[in-house]
Order: sequence, then C-alpha cells, then structure tokens
Amino acid sequence: MEKVEEIQVQLSIRAEEANEGDSHGHVNESNQSTSHQTRKQVFWIRIGFYSFLVLSGQAAATLLGRLYYEKGGKSKWMGSLVQLAGFPILLPYYLFRKKKYKIENNHNSYMNTNTLPLQSKKPSMLTVASVYLVLGLIAAAICYLYSVGLMYLPVSTYSIILASQLAFNAFFSFFLNSHKFTPYIINSLVLLTISSVLLVLEPSSQISSKVSKGKYAIGFVCTVAGSAAYGLGLSLMQYFMNKVLKKESFSVIIDVIVYQSVVATVIILVGLFASSEWSTLREEMNEFQLGKVSYVMTLSWIAITWQVFSIGLLGLILEVSSLFSNVISVLGLPIVPIMAVFLFHEKMNGIKAMSMVMAVWGFVSYAYQNYLDNKSSKNDNPITNG
Repeated sequence: MEKVEEIQVQLSIRAEEANEGDSHGHVNESNQSTSHQTRKQVFWIRIGFYSFLVLSGQAAATLLGRLYYEKGGKSKWMGSLVQLAGFPILLPYYLFRKKKYKIENNHNSYMNTNTLPLQSKKPSMLTVASVYLVLGLIAAAICYLYSVGLMYLPVSTYSIILASQLAFNAFFSFFLNSHKFTPYIINSLVLLTISSVLLVLEPSSQISSKVSKGKYAIGFVCTVAGSAAYGLGLSLMQYFMNKVLKKESFSVIIDVIVYQSVVATVIILVGLFASSEWSTLREEMNEFQLGKVSYVMTLSWIAITWQVFSIGLLGLILEVSSLFSNVISVLGLPIVPIMAVFLFHEKMNGIKAMSMVMAVWGFVSYAYQNYLDNKSSKNDNPITNG
C-alpha cells in the first residue's frame, strides 16, 4: 500500500510539473505575441510621425519660399542657403547624445566583456568624410536648382513637376539599392513622367507676366534637373547608410543632416559671395513688401521648416526605404497647388488639373504595389523595404 501511495504522489508531482510547463509555454507565447504587436504599433507610430514631418515641412517651406520671391526676394543663392542653414537647431541633440553615451558606458562597465556583442568594423574617417562630401555637393546642387525653379515658376507648376522625383528615385534605386520594377511601379513612373511633360504645354497666357518665356523654360529645366538630383541623393543616402555607415539609429539621421548641411552651406556661401548677391541683400530687405521683420522671419521659417522636412525624410529612409520616403513626399503634392490658388491667386487651368490628377494617380499606383508587397511579406516589418 505504501508503494502504491508513493507512486500516486510521484505521478501527481509530474502532472503538476507538466501543467506548470504548459502554463509557462502559454505565457511565453502570449508574451511573444504581445511583444510583436507592440513592435508593430511603435513602428507605425514612427512612420506616422516622420510622414507628418515630411508633409507639413515640405508644404510650409515651399509656400514660404514662393512668398519670399513673390514679395520682393531676388537672390537665388539666398533662396538656396535657407534650405540648409537651419541645421544649427539640431546641434543641442549632440549634448543629449553625449550624456546618454556616458550613461551607457557606465552601465556597460559592470557587464562581463564576454557577453558583449561583436562590433562590426567601422568605416574609416576618410570614407565617412567622402560620404558627407558627396551628399553635401548634391544637396547644394539640389537647393540651387530648386531655388531657380521656384523663382521663375508658379508654385503650383513647380510642385507638380516635383512629382518626377519619384521616377528618378526609382530609376537610381534600381541600380543602387536593387529595387524591383513591377507593372504597377512602371505605370506609376510613366504617369509621373507624363504629368511633368504636360506642363510644357501650358499656354503662355497662364505664365506669370513677371516672367518671360525664356525664364519660364529655365525654371522648368532647373526644377526637373533638381528632381533628378534629388532622386539620386535619396538613393545614395540609403546606399551609404546601409552599405557604408552600416548604422540604423536616429543618431545617423542627425549626423547625415548636419554634416551634409555643413558641406552644402559652405558651397552655397562661396556662391553667394562669388556672385556678389550678398551686396544686394540689405537693399532687398529694405524693399521687401511685407517689411524688414517679415523678411527676416520668412527666411528663418523657411530654414526651420526645411529641417523639419529633412528629419522626416531621413527617418522614413531609415525605417523603410528612400523610394517610400519619396512617395510620402509626393503624397503632399495636391496640398501646395490648392493652397497657392488661395494664397497667391494662381489659376488652376485644365492642363495643370490633368497633370495633378495623373501625378496623384501615379502615386496611388505605387502605393497599391506597396500594399501588395506588404500583404505578401512574411517579415515583421509591415512595409517592404524596396
């Protein structure tokens, strides 16, 4: 009888252990599921935040840039400079990062070095400097070309042409970042290209009386060229961050913005003084139709809003891809032309309306392909890294 009782006790203990094991298994599965859902939610919150910065920053900066020229601004180099000169507002972040770095080092000093993960080989200082030099040169070219375009074109026409950024970005991403072309992507690129080409047919009666046909053509060519340089710049940013810098953090975003802005700002300052436009700035401020204070505030807010846009743009590149960040930028396409009708009394003729519809259609086509990729993807990342 005693042996029977002992056997029963052992069986009951084993049953309890099995039940505890099952319960722990269920708890682990539940925790993993909750953790997965939390990561997805945090991811989408970041995407939403960066998208808001892109859309709001781009619309505000473009409209303020046109306001500068509309009310008496004449300097193309100053219009270029303010697109970059706002980077000092990001410098306090380095104080925060330095403090955080000290705290992490103190924490890691108590850890066993054998448990620390292996660090990947860092690129040389010369390589990193070369990256920022290339990005800075491209950024300076983009800002100058866009400044010329915004000076000579109605802001609605200018904004619609910017949709061609997506086509150029996809083209360069195909070679640099192995982006695949699908029927929907090709359809999107064709529509965006036709959208820009249609604006060449805009009747001369719709062109501002302040701008000659020759200057309008220069503005059109410079905006298209700026869009091509912009698409190349975004693709190179993604390539450099993934293949050269090999880092994925918010610090990388700030570093890229600040260092490329330093290089580009120096280049544009050289252009500003070499062209002698700096000598006319005081006169320009005195003749600004809204007054001296408004002149300074307009340029200051252009600089700030472009930095807001840059943070959002590079955040989307880091989280998803350069092409996706450009798609979000194109999503804000209808905002500027519609607001320009009310703020600057620009006319929305049939060609502009058709061009805008085709640009939005091109965006929808790309967005649908992105939805298909998302649906078929088995990765944790809800958006396919194109």
